[in-house]
Amino acid sequence: MFRNGSALLLVVFSTCVLRADEPKKTGEFASTTIDLGVVVGDIEKSVKFYSEAIGFKEVKGFEVPADYAKDVGLTNGKMLKVRVLVLGEGEGATKLKLIEFPADKPKKNDSEFINTELGFRYLTIFVTDTSSALKRLDKAGVKPIAKGTQSLPKGFPEGIFLTIVRDPDGNLVELVGPKK
Repeated sequence: MFRNGSALLLVVFSTCVLRADEPKKTGEFASTTIDLGVVVGDIEKSVKFYSEAIGFKEVKGFEVPADYAKDVGLTNGKMLKVRVLVLGEGEGATKLKLIEFPADKPKKNDSEFINTELGFRYLTIFVTDTSSALKRLDKAGVKPIAKGTQSLPKGFPEGIFLTIVRDPDGNLVELVGPKK
């Protein structure tokens, strides 16, 4: 938990410094994995959706003090309590960082279709077995949108299927992979 600036500096320092036994990274980026922060309307519903329906695992989250969040431009002086979910294992795992601001009541975006609003529009998750992903979705009570799972169109890899669902805030989540 971030209780003071030294804890934050320790985290930043430890993630930026290479251990002696690690190979030196080349290129401009220390990692090609992107963490995604998502402001949600109901943190518990979102954690349940991304863990039970999609398959993320929750790991230890963190807090960012209000003054620091304001100083770097994240919030207008609101503290962040971040719940972290991972897809995969190790340093290269994708991290989904969920944050809720119930007192502020942030407005929903127009997520009916990806062409109706600017900005990040959907999340793509590659699965090894679409059939297994569909069973997990069904067990969690999540239904695919539109006509459900469809094979990719001609010109794309054969035997690969696309399923689109909505998270509790209406954001589109694509599951892409073969059926086994």
